[in-house]
Amino acid sequence: MTDVLKQLFIGGAWVDAADGATMPVDDPATGEIIAHVADAGPKDARLAEDAAVEAQEEWARTAPRARSEILRRAHEIILARTDELALLMTTEMGKPLAEARGEVAYAAEFFRWFSEEAVRIEGGYGTLPDGRNRMLLTRRPVGPSLLITPWNFPLAMGTRKIGPAIAAGCTMILKPAPQTPLSSLALAGILKEAGLPDGVLNVVTTSRAGEVCEPLLRGGRIRKLSFTGSTAVGRLLLAQCADTVVRTSMELGGNAPFVVFDDADLDKAVDGAMVAKMRNMGEACTAANRFFVHRSVAEEFGRRLAARMGALVVGPGTRDGVDVGPLIDDAGRAKVEELVADAVERGARVLVGGTAPEGPGRFYPPTVLADVVPGSRLMDTEIFGPVAAILTFDDEDEVVRRANDTPWGLVGYLFTEGLDRALRVSERLEVGMVGLNTGLVSNPAAPFGGIKQSGLGREGGRVGIEEFLEYQYLAMPVG
Repeated sequence: MTDVLKQLFIGGAWVDAADGATMPVDDPATGEIIAHVADAGPKDARLAEDAAVEAQEEWARTAPRARSEILRRAHEIILARTDELALLMTTEMGKPLAEARGEVAYAAEFFRWFSEEAVRIEGGYGTLPDGRNRMLLTRRPVGPSLLITPWNFPLAMGTRKIGPAIAAGCTMILKPAPQTPLSSLALAGILKEAGLPDGVLNVVTTSRAGEVCEPLLRGGRIRKLSFTGSTAVGRLLLAQCADTVVRTSMELGGNAPFVVFDDADLDKAVDGAMVAKMRNMGEACTAANRFFVHRSVAEEFGRRLAARMGALVVGPGTRDGVDVGPLIDDAGRAKVEELVADAVERGARVLVGGTAPEGPGRFYPPTVLADVVPGSRLMDTEIFGPVAAILTFDDEDEVVRRANDTPWGLVGYLFTEGLDRALRVSERLEVGMVGLNTGLVSNPAAPFGGIKQSGLGREGGRVGIEEFLEYQYLAMPVG
């Protein structure tokens, strides 16, 4: 790990924090420190802001094809370095290498997708209905943007935000999570190699997020915030954006229902559950949180799911054959332990797992709980761990009501072989995305995001670039 990038990236240069501060990055599988990276403060944030603001005008005038080609070159570099990036990600975040390689491919695809969108930014022209004026509509970049990414998908969350910003012509400050800064710094190096001009992307790693981000949001020069993280932090950031009316997009928490009807194909349902629950050790906003299973098939579904979950191999993500890596930190594992203990105290049965192993690392076994009581804490808390909580239901109206009984609305999963029911229930679920007979909804070509307290706006798809563009309307007299 001696050759990883460890400095701030500001104005196209690698620099130390102004006060010389550093912060440790550890391996969640062992707790051992793997690197010390620069720990930025407010002065560093101002320098990054200066660089982004200074570069904005020229970058906005850059030809769309030139922006597209930079993204395409970065896409190719990422794929060429799949093994290197996957190992870096696994070491700082914990996910198994096979899953990390999948994330590298997913991350690269955002750059390819938005390289194509960069040359498809459209406006409009026409005569207004009263016949007096012509209307010319043009699109322009929002301007300097602050991008805040989480630790659970450290490479993909970076490309999902950076890709549309570059395509639209916005300059950026990227503030990655302190647990996983190395993937973001590697991404900055790749974009520099791909030809991104100095100052367009600035990466500020810090353990002092409040000191760094709040002055940027309140200062009036940052015009866009794109944030992925918890709903609680999202609310705080929205308040900080209010004074200067910073445009925001927010991908916040989730509490995904996973509904299995009596006519579901249980093989499909269990396969879907394994993906929806165990992707990234359950540390995903899209993770299935509440499993509502029709009473007539609940016992069989629970038995099959427990058998599949119990067969997974837990261990360091770098080890061959490992399916489930460690959770991100001690607090994350303690939260999962507390939620499981609360559910069991209220009457839930442990079908598999349920007890953290001894020894180093933040490991927690894949766990299936049956007969979960509706009032259990894990019913209204994002678990962020490998725990499937099964509740039973008897009819469609009941399960829709219970599935929607949450302030979050990111994604829902629905398993049924009936077309009418599939469409009807999908339309009734209060979520931004539905997985119908599948446990995977994320795709760079599809709009990702939720409703209610799961966020504002969408990332990916044709609409992803819209978050970084403004309209300008020009009126011209006819004749």
